[in-house]
Parts: sequence; structure tokens; C-alpha cells
Amino acid sequence: MSHARRAETMDDRQAWTRRTFLTTVAGAAMLWPLRGAFSQEDAPLRFLRIGTASTAGTYFPIGGILANAISHPPGSRPCERGGSCGVPNLIAVVQSTDGSVDNVRRLASGALDSGLVQSDVAYWAYYGKGLFEDQGPVENLRAIANLYPEAVHLVVREDTRVRSVPELAGKRISLDRKGSGTRVDAELILKAFGMSKDDIQEVDVPAGQAADMMREGELDGFFFVAGTPAKAISDLAEDVAIHLLPLFGPEVVTLREAYPFFAPHSISAGTYQNVAYTQTLSVGAQWIIDASIDEDTVYQITRALWHPNTRRLLDNGHPKGKLIRLETALDGLGVPLHPGARRWYVEAGEIEPDERPGPSEVVPSDSGAAEED
Repeated sequence: MSHARRAETMDDRQAWTRRTFLTTVAGAAMLWPLRGAFSQEDAPLRFLRIGTASTAGTYFPIGGILANAISHPPGSRPCERGGSCGVPNLIAVVQSTDGSVDNVRRLASGALDSGLVQSDVAYWAYYGKGLFEDQGPVENLRAIANLYPEAVHLVVREDTRVRSVPELAGKRISLDRKGSGTRVDAELILKAFGMSKDDIQEVDVPAGQAADMMREGELDGFFFVAGTPAKAISDLAEDVAIHLLPLFGPEVVTLREAYPFFAPHSISAGTYQNVAYTQTLSVGAQWIIDASIDEDTVYQITRALWHPNTRRLLDNGHPKGKLIRLETALDGLGVPLHPGARRWYVEAGEIEPDERPGPSEVVPSDSGAAEED
């Protein structure tokens, strides 16, 4: 990658992060708590904070699309006249975070109103298992919808000649930041193959930084759980020959038996430049919201999410947006539905009045591999 190209990439990323920060600050300065009734056009202006992840991944742009879909600032053209079909007087604010685990913790503390969270992380948090065993159950988590599958990417430089997980031994591998959902899954995958982070030269950086380090030959590979195509990997593949390690076989069968939130997945040939078809795993990306936000608000958010006009935003905004479908909105939920969301799904005929979609009865076993140092 040329110095000019890299500088341009870094400048773009920094500018994007600055815009997010400024938007967040502006929103926080005018924030009205989303805890009271909120259904009238003359209701006070309010903000909804949506936690995403780093700007290099998929959560950030998807969060922006969702924010656009549910927002309806004062003075907006009415929905029936081609304007916003969001919640009256609501402005959703997207925040870049450290990912799923960070979003859960911010939801628990009240620093976020909602967030995009991997289904496995949401499930552990809700039951206080694995990574969340020390802090106990995070009981204020409720679901709005399951969104799309997130693929586990295990990226290595082509010149390492690494072709399987055991061959990562001794290599410089990033597991992502501590507190990220990617790191949780990376450690479980290593454990499934009889390894731990002690068997590699562990690096703890986010995907964007990991990709830059691979360009410079400072890193051999990294884990990244994200919707495809992930921008950090797409950009990297244009500059450096890379390979995606496959995740299948008896080790993966055993892993899925222990942790049923993992699903078989594949990344099509050509998704990333010169990268072949790859069998891997996925987890669901889900939109989680604070249980204390009132039912009417969440009902309107859910209605706006599935409004026909939102379909255009999803289909045109990001490749993963096309996979956000009503027919899969209740699949594999890591936590119970929020009552407001549930009311909308009942009225839409997606569930029966006495049906309670939510986590399965199988509680994940405690995972020492997922615990932070």
C-alpha cells in the first residue's frame, strides 16, 4: 500500500471517528431520558444512543442505517409524503465502541440506551455466565430484533503458509481488544483446537489496526467477527495477499455442541480479493435495548424498523442490510423480547399472543477461556 493511500485511509477513518464523536457529544448535551411515555407529535425532542463497534467493522454502518430509519426530527416531512417514517421527535445517535461486550456493559451502566450485540455475548450477559460470571446477570437486556449472521474471519498473510488453526502456534495473532465479542469467540475457537492464547504471540488490537500491522509485516493474522464484506479486510486484501483459515471438522462439531449459538457459515469466493470459498462459523448480530425504556417507544422503534420505506435504506445502505429480514427477526434471540417489540410482532402476526421468543433453555457452560485477564 502506498504511503499516500495509507494516509488517505487513516485520514478517512479519523474523520469518520471525529464525526461520530461530535454527533455523540451533541446528542449527549441535549439528551432527554427515554423512560417516559413517548407517542405524540408534540413530545419533547429525545435521543436514543445506539452502541456499535469500531468504524472498521459492520456494526458502525449498520447502526447508522438503523438510526436513520427510526429517527424523525422535528420539522421532518411526514412519512406519507415521502419523508422519514421514524419515531416522532426521536433522533438516534450512533456511538463507536469496543463492540458487543462493551455495549452490554454500557447498557448495564446506563451509558447506552441500545446497542448491537452478538447473540452469544447477550446470552452470557443475561444469565451472568462465562465472561460475565463475576459481575452477575445483566437483567436489563431486551431484544428488538435479530439482524443478520456475523462471520468469524480468521485472517492470515498468504506468505505465512498457515492453513489450519493449530499452525497458528508461535505466530503473531491479534484476538481483538479485551472486552470485544470477537475476543470471546477467538479464545473459544482456540480452545476447541486444543490451544490457548499462550500458544501464540498474543496481540490485542482492533481489526483496523490489525490490518495496518499486517500491511507492515508486523502481524501474521487476526480474528474478526463481522458481517461480510468487512471493510478492514476488503481494504487489506487489495494491498496484501491474504488467506482465510477454514473452521470446520470434528473440533468445530464439538464446539457447536457446547455453544449452540455458533452456526455453520460460508464466505463466498470473491467476497475478498483473491480469497477462495471458506467454511467458517457465524453468530447472530442482534439489536438489544434497555428494558426500562417505555413500551410505546420501543413499539414505535420496532414499527419503524420494519416499515416498507426502511427496506430501501437496508438494501441500499450496506451489503449486510439486505440480510436484515422480518422472517428472521426472531431467530436465535439471546435475550427476551422487549414488551414493546413483542407487541408489534404480535400485531404483525409474526408470533402468537402467548408466544415468548427468547433464549433457549440451554445455558452456556462457564468458559474460563472467555474471561479477561
